Amino acid sequence: MAKRIRVKPPGWVLLSLISVFILFLAVSGFSPREGTKGFRAFVNRTIGNDCITYRQSVYSRKLKDMLPDYIARSSAAGIDKCSSRRELMKKVAGGELSRVRNGRGYEIEDLEHSYPYLTEDAEALLKEIGRQFRRKISDTRLRRSNFRVTSMTRTTEIVGKLRRTNTNASENSPHFHGNAFDISYTRFTARKWFVTDCDRYYLKEALAEVIWKLREEKKCWATYEIKQGCFHVVSR
Repeated sequence: MAKRIRVKPPGWVLLSLISVFILFLAVSGFSPREGTKGFRAFVNRTIGNDCITYRQSVYSRKLKDMLPDYIARSSAAGIDKCSSRRELMKKVAGGELSRVRNGRGYEIEDLEHSYPYLTEDAEALLKEIGRQFRRKISDTRLRRSNFRVTSMTRTTEIVGKLRRTNTNASENSPHFHGNAFDISYTRFTARKWFVTDCDRYYLKEALAEVIWKLREEKKCWATYEIKQGCFHVVSR
């Protein structure tokens, strides 16, 4: 009877496989983002479902300012409507608007239906929300997480195109005046492996509390946009 011979793979093959696996982990798992695809998402779905109860009250539903209550003051405090990007950039050149970049506690997403510019007061408000949010979560395992800004200043040209697919896009919006921005309450950048639903809920309500307190200090108006998945914030 012929003797079965076991062939061992060359050492370089094993080393290559191990290297590829480590690289995969580095790209998919050790990224500071929460991860919705790849290895990290697989681990989160399979063994990362543990929930830690955070002591956090619900504040999101307290954010219920209505547009008719503040649009006149918002438009008076901000810039005039711009019809196009070219007109908007004139406001930037004139110092009425500033380019907004990632800051402490927040990241600016790739904006498809707005431009990353705000008035001085609105940018200061965003920075203050970011600082307070970071401070709020500093004693949790979610420390150093960032929220994401999803919309800022719009032109009438952009809103005209947006209304073709989104009937909620207002033709009388604070986004025209450079002092409004939207913050997602469903997407955060978290520096931890396992981002659970409990984590996301805590981050959402912690952020809502920060915004609500600034609203109580008369520094902003804010609305909990359930369908859009964001907090709509307007500087005042």
